[in-house]
Amino acid sequence: MPELPEVETVRRGLEPVMTGRRILHAENRRPDLRFPFPERFSERLTGQIVERLERRAKYLLFRLSGGETLLSHLGMSGRYTIHAGQKALKPGEFVHAPPTHEKHDHAVFDMDGGARIVFNDPRRFGFMVMFPTGKEDAVPFLRDLGPEPNSNAFSAPFLRERLAGKAAPLKAALLDQHVVAGLGNIYVCEALHRSGLSPRRKARSVGPERAERLALAVRNVIDEAIMAGGSSLKDFASANSELGYFQHSFLVYGREGEDCRKAGCGGQIRRIVQSGRSTFFCPVCQR
Repeated sequence: MPELPEVETVRRGLEPVMTGRRILHAENRRPDLRFPFPERFSERLTGQIVERLERRAKYLLFRLSGGETLLSHLGMSGRYTIHAGQKALKPGEFVHAPPTHEKHDHAVFDMDGGARIVFNDPRRFGFMVMFPTGKEDAVPFLRDLGPEPNSNAFSAPFLRERLAGKAAPLKAALLDQHVVAGLGNIYVCEALHRSGLSPRRKARSVGPERAERLALAVRNVIDEAIMAGGSSLKDFASANSELGYFQHSFLVYGREGEDCRKAGCGGQIRRIVQSGRSTFFCPVCQR
């Protein structure tokens, strides 16, 4: 599933062709994904200007001129792709040839700058919902999310406070979106290795010094992954069809049985299953 860096990469790719642009036509090509599409999807979106394109945790937020927000989640295999227009736009002119859609192209947005944005999702775990802008507290997906890991609100004291009293394994606690928003399996594994903390350690055992190391590692991993365009393992590509390359920097994720890359460690990367997910770590340098 795309995590925060991948979703941010998609946002940055879509921003130049959508922000400040009018949606000439929007279309959903099936009634549902994980959930039904918003009622009157085409009617509510067609003619709207995308005033801002934001990200919260793993969600894209299209802020529309009519006072609504379109929230989009990529699910397991969702992908936005930008298709360039074939000729210059004139008033009332459709800038594309008659569309030819791939099998899993489920939503299409034609923009007044000439771009066509297509949402493709073979597994259909993604979804889109609409709500009044400013009413995020009424949206279950956004309500009570923790701070962004690269925001000023995320700090070692905050992290220690959120982990205090939690008997859950540290990795499980970090995946809790109420603790910190947007973290997923890959980047939690990488951050725990950088900070030298075991994924099996009880969350409540993280004291001030460990919290400092962990908060810094989380922030650095996320920032570096965003700069690298995310990680492309199976389905992920940016809106410009470019692959991310942070996977080439993995220290533990997907490296079961390989030598630990931390200088002087000498351990080997192990894989265990926690809460149904693979965890990769070094049992020698992560305590």
